[in-house]
Amino acid sequence: MRRRKFIILGGTAVVIAGVTYYLSSDKTNAVRPVHHEATTGTPPLTKAEREILYLASLAPSGHNTQPWLVKYIEPFHWVICNDKTKWLSAVDPTQRETILSIGAFLQNLEYAAKFYGFQYSSMQLALTNQDEEIVDVTLTKAPTAANLTIDAIKLRRTVRSGYQSEALKKEDLSYLIENEADFIHYIPNDSKEHRWLNEQTIEANRLQSYRDDAQGELADWIRFSSEDARTHADGLTLAGMEIDGIPAWILRNFYKKADIMKNKFREQSIDKVAKQVKQSAGWLIISSNDYTVKNLLETGQRMQRLFLKVRSKNIAIHPMTQIIEEPSTNKALSASIGVQQPIQFILRTGYITDYPAPVTLRRSVNRFLIT
Repeated sequence: MRRRKFIILGGTAVVIAGVTYYLSSDKTNAVRPVHHEATTGTPPLTKAEREILYLASLAPSGHNTQPWLVKYIEPFHWVICNDKTKWLSAVDPTQRETILSIGAFLQNLEYAAKFYGFQYSSMQLALTNQDEEIVDVTLTKAPTAANLTIDAIKLRRTVRSGYQSEALKKEDLSYLIENEADFIHYIPNDSKEHRWLNEQTIEANRLQSYRDDAQGELADWIRFSSEDARTHADGLTLAGMEIDGIPAWILRNFYKKADIMKNKFREQSIDKVAKQVKQSAGWLIISSNDYTVKNLLETGQRMQRLFLKVRSKNIAIHPMTQIIEEPSTNKALSASIGVQQPIQFILRTGYITDYPAPVTLRRSVNRFLIT
C-alpha cells in the first residue's frame, strides 16, 4: 500500500510539475501587432511622415533583416541608407539582395506617399552596393489626390504552403506581368525548366544548409522565443515560417542556436523544401539588365509591384533564391531556363484557397530613423 501510495503521489507531482511548466512556458507565436506608435521622437515626424515610412518598411527582405535606415534631413526629405548591421555576408556577400530589398522599400514608399497626397521624387546617391547613402527622397504636396489604396501593402505576405498545381490563368499572368514581360518570366509546372528549378532548389538548399557560415547566419536571424521576436522585431519567426501548434511550442521553449547547427535540423529543412517545390503552378523569374545599383533598385521595385498584385488573384509567391546564392547551381541557371539576362529573383508561385494575414514583424519607425 505504501509503495502504491508513493507511486500515485509521485505521478501526481510529475503531472503538476508538467502543468506548471506548460502554464509558465512560451505558448504563443509572436505576430505583427496592429500598428501603433507614439508620435514623440527625435526628430519629430508628422503623422503622415510616420505612416509613409512605416508602410515603406513593410517591404520584404532576406531573413526579414529589414536592411534600411532613413536619415532625416528635414520634413519630407530623407536619405534612404544601407544598414550594414543587417547584411547577410554568407549568402549575399556582394549585398545584391540588400539593394533589391531597399528597392522594394522605395516602391512601398512611393505608393504610400501618393496615397497620402504627396509627389515622390528621388535621386540615386550610391555607386556601389556597399555605399551607406543609397537614395535621396523628397516628397512635395501633390495638387490632386492619387487614386490608390494601401491595403495591398498592409496585407502583403509570403505564403509557403497550400499551393495548388493549377497553372496560372492567361488573364491573371497578363495582369501580373503587365508591360514588364522583358523582365518577368513564367516557368509553368509542366516544363523541363520547372523540373530543373525544382531539383536545383533542393540541391542549393542542401549545399547552403551544410555550409556552416550560411547555417550560422540563418541561426542568428531565427527568433524562436516570443520574447526574442518582440525584442528584435525582425528576423524569421515561427509564425512567419508557418510553424504552429505543438511543434512551435517545442521550438519556442527548447530550441537554441546550437540546435540549428545539428544535422537533424538541416535535414528537416531540406525535406521541407523538397515538399514545398512539389506544390506550385510553376516559377516566376525576375531578371535585370545588369548588376548596377540603378538596375538592382529598379528590379527590387519591380518585384514589389508584382508582390502587391498577387493577393487580389489569390496567387501566392515564395522567394526561393538559393540557386542564385550558391555558385555551383548559379553557374548553369541562365542556360538551363532560357533567360539570358542576370536573374535576381526566383519565386515559387501558385493559387491558394485562403490568404492568411501577414505576421512578419517590423521594427518601429523610431528604430530605423537616424539624424
